[in-house]
Amino acid sequence: MPPDMPIVDLLAARLLAAPPDMPGGEGLVPDWAPLEPFSRPPTPAAVLIGLVKRPEGHTVLYTERSPDLRSHSGQVAFPGGKIDAVDADAGAAALREANEEVGMLAEEARILGFMEPYFTGSNYLITPVVAEVEPSGPFVPNPEEVHSVFEVPLSRILDPQSYGRFRITRGGKEHSTWQIDHDGHTIWGITANLTRRFRDLALGEG
Repeated sequence: MPPDMPIVDLLAARLLAAPPDMPGGEGLVPDWAPLEPFSRPPTPAAVLIGLVKRPEGHTVLYTERSPDLRSHSGQVAFPGGKIDAVDADAGAAALREANEEVGMLAEEARILGFMEPYFTGSNYLITPVVAEVEPSGPFVPNPEEVHSVFEVPLSRILDPQSYGRFRITRGGKEHSTWQIDHDGHTIWGITANLTRRFRDLALGEG
């Protein structure tokens, strides 16, 4: 990244200006192969990669999911979820979910653009929405969905030395994802893979 170029200007030039079209399931390759073939089209979803403006520089916003949730309980995630019929697009969905999960107001976020969809082995087609966030107060986790909220310095996200590999076995097959350890949190799976894609895009290495 050029040292004299603000990250938001750099990203605005490399991100998609509008949400990408959502393809059907044909030809899509998931990040890991499911045990059984999908029986329905993928579910459209969106996540918010929030670049939070802090006095010391930008940070990236993450949540730790509630341990009481039925799926992905206790895991680190970006704010986000399914795109509902009431949502105008992926950006609106990501901002709505961020409000529901951590109390972020839509007017506190400026969407910089969109990344290419990410197809998961659980049959979700995720659009990452990148936004710069200027919070008016602290983020407050919704206890029904989020156990805690934390931020990772953007400089750490951009540093290739921050990334290792996480390995898990599903159905007798080993599956590997990126992994980032920060302040007692382990970021792995979809969230770490999306973080790495964001990092590579920001640095022009994707």
